Amino acid sequence: MALLIDDSCINCDMCEPECPNQAITMGEEIYEIDPDRCTECVGHYDKPTCVSVCPIDCIDPDPNRIESHDELLVKFAILTQKI
Repeated sequence: MALLIDDSCINCDMCEPECPNQAITMGEEIYEIDPDRCTECVGHYDKPTCVSVCPIDCIDPDPNRIESHDELLVKFAILTQKI
């Protein structure tokens, strides 16, 4: 499943540079995660790096984008052209 940044984001700029898929960008008010690019770092790291560096824990699973580990691996392969 993709991740989602909630409204408590303080725009600390920690998450954006950590994303290996460039899925995190500044939205109108807070950072946003592009669900089509988010693999929860599957294929890159053991855990999502954005969650690891977020000082206020405002990054959660997106309930509208439930994906299995295998689906996230396929997305990783497509994004990195490793298929």
